[in-house]
Amino acid sequence: MTNARAILKFAFALVILLVGLGAGVLNAEDQPIKRTELLRSDLAGLEGRESVVYIADLMPGAVGGKHTHYGDEFVYILEGVLIVEPDGKDPVTLRQGEAAHLSPDVVHAARNGSDSQPAKVLVFLVVEKGKPLAKATQ
Repeated sequence: MTNARAILKFAFALVILLVGLGAGVLNAEDQPIKRTELLRSDLAGLEGRESVVYIADLMPGAVGGKHTHYGDEFVYILEGVLIVEPDGKDPVTLRQGEAAHLSPDVVHAARNGSDSQPAKVLVFLVVEKGKPLAKATQ
């Protein structure tokens, strides 16, 4: 009977774990902006700095809040349209094949320029090592 209880407890714990993991996957897929990190590397001659390269997939109508970065951000539009909204300046519309640079002092938001089509952006950051990729602002 003890072995049967142990097996039953293990099976119950496994079911709870799998349900939790499934919910996490569903939540990740429902996120308006998904980031897939491709590379993170120290930079020779730039102590305390690292490069981070990732793909940002934006669902139709996705909006990212205002933020800054702990370094320079370079973006290249792989698919769709991205609208970058720097504080105090006119929005910048970037289409497939276009690129832009944002310095660390530029507070900005970004959004998918389409409510019906996804967008895909290649992002390259040169940032302070150990800091988060972005800092949310008001």
